[in-house]
Amino acid sequence: MRNLALAALFVLFASFCAAQNGANWNYSGHTGPLVWGKLDPSYAACGHGHEQSPVDIRGARLNKALQPIQFHYIAGPVTLENTGRGIVVHVDKGSSIVAGGVRYELVEYEFHHPAEHPVHGKLTDMEVDLVHRSADGKLAILGVRLNEDRGTPNATMATLWSHLPTQAGASGRVTDMIDARGLIPADPGYWTYTGSELTPPCSEGVQWFVYEEPIDVSREQLRQFTALFRLNTRPIQEMHGRKIEANE
Repeated sequence: MRNLALAALFVLFASFCAAQNGANWNYSGHTGPLVWGKLDPSYAACGHGHEQSPVDIRGARLNKALQPIQFHYIAGPVTLENTGRGIVVHVDKGSSIVAGGVRYELVEYEFHHPAEHPVHGKLTDMEVDLVHRSADGKLAILGVRLNEDRGTPNATMATLWSHLPTQAGASGRVTDMIDARGLIPADPGYWTYTGSELTPPCSEGVQWFVYEEPIDVSREQLRQFTALFRLNTRPIQEMHGRKIEANE
């Protein structure tokens, strides 16, 4: 009886963990993007949502009422994590943006190869997505596309890349003063649309701001990343009548 009770407790604990963390997913194979919506009930939006990301940026309409994003970033230490699916940079509290009159706190940013958002069907080499959350829990994500360049490497990326954790599950504290503003293009022009998180559970209602101007990634930085992750992007999603606007 004691063994049966222990077994029952184990099953309950396993079920609780699955409910908390969701089913395992990846970017290829039998747990790839085409089946994300079937892997776990909490991932249903991945398969049936009508405001999913990423999308192909085309047909944007100019909206002169859209204002440039205001940055209030603070340089400081960060924590780099290799999730086994990509590199996530976790930041300390204090950095924020104001977009559309709403303040969003910077939570983390993550790198993808190739870019998640094509422009007229053309992808750049990488994309960094800076995730922000408002006081009421709404998300705003800044998408910055990266193109390989043989010139001077991006200084912020150079510092981060010198600390890249190469093993899945590994993480490390970077004590250098990292300013995420170094990942934002000088040109304030952006495209914006309503979409979703890029990974399960693919929650919708996310306000996306994709910068028009790419930044540079060096050949060596690109090589280092692709040696770890050959592909960690989601396929393009249907628009379902959504509109893309441009601020200039």
